[in-house]
Amino acid sequence: MSRYDRLLARSFEVIEQRYDSRDTILYALGVGAGAEELDLVYEPSLRAIPSLATVLAYPGNWYARSEVDLDARHVVHGSERIELFGPLPVAGHVTAVPRIVAIHDKGEGRGALVISAREIRDAVSGALIAKVTQRALCRADGGIGGPGAPPPAAAPLPERPADRVLPVPTAPNAAAIYRLMGDDNPLHIDPDFARQAGFDRPILHGLSSYGHVCRTLMRIWPERSIRMMDARFTAPVYPGDTLLLEIWERPEGVAFRAHCRGRVAMDNGEIRFADTGNCAGD
Repeated sequence: MSRYDRLLARSFEVIEQRYDSRDTILYALGVGAGAEELDLVYEPSLRAIPSLATVLAYPGNWYARSEVDLDARHVVHGSERIELFGPLPVAGHVTAVPRIVAIHDKGEGRGALVISAREIRDAVSGALIAKVTQRALCRADGGIGGPGAPPPAAAPLPERPADRVLPVPTAPNAAAIYRLMGDDNPLHIDPDFARQAGFDRPILHGLSSYGHVCRTLMRIWPERSIRMMDARFTAPVYPGDTLLLEIWERPEGVAFRAHCRGRVAMDNGEIRFADTGNCAGD
């Protein structure tokens, strides 16, 4: 069996998680919430940031498992999509079974795109809460095989100036906090590992940047509910950097892009709201 076939056939155990308001608050702090944002950090009025879905029933850095035939030292997060089927509870008992759904081989020396997904369900009722799709660029695993079909094209951004441009700061300790969400990849905390991976120091989790942007957008439209968010990660962000967020308003939601250090760090961003008829699953 080829590496391609082995990876697609790879089975994952059921992930079960109980989380409470403290976990929801910790997540908010990891994506930049401040003490003044009482609805994100204080129990009486607490609500969950929609991107919390990215860490629920999270499989962690499964790329580094010995039974997974990938070079984890050169794996970077390519993109993330969440689809929500209602407001996220601030506490709950959830399950999910991750699976690899597609592999797109770019060829020797160019890496491979590995796409995994999981459906997050209420552990008691079985109700579908969210679906999370993650794309990882495995930079050292080109030549993995398979049909060689190109990956789906990203959503294009509008060809006009952004409607809004605003800064989104990250804290110097953002990665140290965010890793407590379950992403134990040493790339985000260990300077020696980061240098071996080609970075001069640990980088911020792509999903922390993603959460910072999600939190910012929910603040701009507090009366609307985010039901889908998708974005590509295109350049590293370091803890303490400030993202420059471009926002385009659309009838069904918004498109966005974020710059950092003179480069596009997050691209082809898209959000849909619940009240547009274009919710998750459409």
